[in-house]
Amino acid sequence: MRINGFSGMDIDSMVKSLMTAQRAPLDKLNQQKQVLQWTRDSYREMNSKFFDFRNNKLMKYGQSSSMNSFNAVVSGNTDAVKAEATPSANKVPMDISVKSLATQASMGTQGVGYGITTKTTLADIQKKVDGTKSPDAYELHVNGVDFKFDKSLTIADVINKISSDTKANATASFDEITGKLTILSKDFGDKQSITLSEDSTKPSTLLDLFGGGESAVPGKNASVVINNEPLSFESNIFTINGVQLTLLSTTMRDPVSMADDKPATIKIQPDATKTLETIKSFINDYNDLINTLNTKVGEEKYRDFPPLSDDQKKEMTDNDIKLWEDKAKSGLLKNDSILSSAISSMRMTISENMGKLSDLGITTGQYYEGGKLYLDESKLKQAIEKDPQGVMDLFQGPASASSDGIFDKMSDIMNDAMGSLSDKAGTTKYSGDLNSVYKEESVMGKQLKDYNKRILDLQNRLSDMEDRYYKQFSAMETAMNQYNSQSASLTSYLGGS
Repeated sequence: MRINGFSGMDIDSMVKSLMTAQRAPLDKLNQQKQVLQWTRDSYREMNSKFFDFRNNKLMKYGQSSSMNSFNAVVSGNTDAVKAEATPSANKVPMDISVKSLATQASMGTQGVGYGITTKTTLADIQKKVDGTKSPDAYELHVNGVDFKFDKSLTIADVINKISSDTKANATASFDEITGKLTILSKDFGDKQSITLSEDSTKPSTLLDLFGGGESAVPGKNASVVINNEPLSFESNIFTINGVQLTLLSTTMRDPVSMADDKPATIKIQPDATKTLETIKSFINDYNDLINTLNTKVGEEKYRDFPPLSDDQKKEMTDNDIKLWEDKAKSGLLKNDSILSSAISSMRMTISENMGKLSDLGITTGQYYEGGKLYLDESKLKQAIEKDPQGVMDLFQGPASASSDGIFDKMSDIMNDAMGSLSDKAGTTKYSGDLNSVYKEESVMGKQLKDYNKRILDLQNRLSDMEDRYYKQFSAMETAMNQYNSQSASLTSYLGGS
């Protein structure tokens, strides 16, 4: 704390007045740093827009199911078969009889009866079965994988340990009614098998705990008759004629004689609804994004409204500060090259396909609308019903060709823009979080480091300068006090004589 002297001079006010002019370069640096920080935050907002459009919108629209123009209708035995048409459905009607479902290979135990739950420990099972003390651990060999289970583990722990081991390729289940532990192959079909011991002469202690093992049951293929053609599949879920079928139950009482067969019938019907909604959503999202970008690059810049200093804010109300900073932040990305490039690429992608898009009822607005798209839903619906594959290929790209569709090209544009923002502002292509941490080794990150260094150096110089001013004024005050003292003594001497 500095204390003014007794000379009558207000040293603090004089030093403050002198330092005001000296602090002008520091205020300028802080303003430049603030503008850079605001600009970087604006880039992060734009990165979030790009990320959302690419990862949350385009990726969803690019899924084949999003452009599916067919609907599978099941009649007859609707409890036996579930059907879902894919975009490649060929409209061939199918009558389906299910003789048997595909099964997993399995091997179970004889069981220890009712009274044990999945929460029961292995030690407690041993005590219930024969009253003896359990070993420290139980062994089980599943498809060549050795497992050891501590006696403190519950049945649920055992099931999870077996089922989560990828090498064993098996799952486990427990029936609380019979007390049976069953090990099943993860996959279905007659190529699957379960082996619960590498050495058939060595007892599997875990199996013994559950009453001993029963004979292994091999897996079986699903057996169906489709349009009078007997077929076999390794799974209960398969795709035929572009329709994904899920078998739920058999359709006949006697699969051998095919008695009392109640087949299911699958018919494919055109359905433009999903494709129409996907394209409508894309157009809305495209218009929202390109409007945001156009607004940013065309936003007015107010050069007479620099960032406020702390001293300036003290003299203003909160509302005045907000109004000022709104104008100070305006136009930070005006004519920005990254955003302008993204806009140009987006519009170019549309322009390159405008002939085909126009046939679908998709057109652009007036030149001053910045590339906004308009949709004639009726015309689009007719186009989808007439050539669904053509519409799908335009947006998602032909499956048999290396060329990309509109969705893919837009996704690449977003990826390139986010890459440029990452290099310049230090944002990330892998997140749209507005609170994400910036990478320091970016162009703007390095600029901020430089500002921080220059500001710190200038603050130190100003602090030294302020100290020097105080020392000078203190010395001057000391000299004046000495002068006043000498003057008073001389006056007193002359008056006394």
